[in-house]
Amino acid sequence: QAPKKAKKKIEGGSNVFSMFEQTQIQEFKEAFTIMDQNRDGFIDKADLRDTFAALGRLNVKNEELEDMVKEAPGPINFTVFLTMFGEKLKGTDPEETILNAFKIFDPEGKGHIKADYIKEMLMTQADRFSQEEINQMFAAFPPDVSGNLDYKNLCYVITHGEEKD
Repeated sequence: QAPKKAKKKIEGGSNVFSMFEQTQIQEFKEAFTIMDQNRDGFIDKADLRDTFAALGRLNVKNEELEDMVKEAPGPINFTVFLTMFGEKLKGTDPEETILNAFKIFDPEGKGHIKADYIKEMLMTQADRFSQEEINQMFAAFPPDVSGNLDYKNLCYVITHGEEKD
């Protein structure tokens, strides 16, 4: 029963490869290979535990690992792994939507926002950022010498990943 189900899943999800560019598929394959600690072609609880350990996180609860494995419809081979990422990324807002959100804070359309201003907005409005989250954001996207945050570049990286030549 299980092999038949897995085969059916692969046929049904084979178009998942068309969702990503070849370079992205290669990066996912490398990540999959790193996580497949026992090199059997599947990621299971033991592989996840070993991956967490390699990242310095020991004593991961068994329930946490089980919950992760349960997110998959069956054994996690590379196609299932890629499909799961495709489904997670499907919820990501398109670049234009994120840009439009930033443009609210940039009525003159300069393409950048004062870092102090965006920090204040993020820490005082809606889902408030903590100081640590602000620090993480500015570590990843430091303001320029004038104290401006280039939100167009930020939006590109959020939606496409880091691709600096």
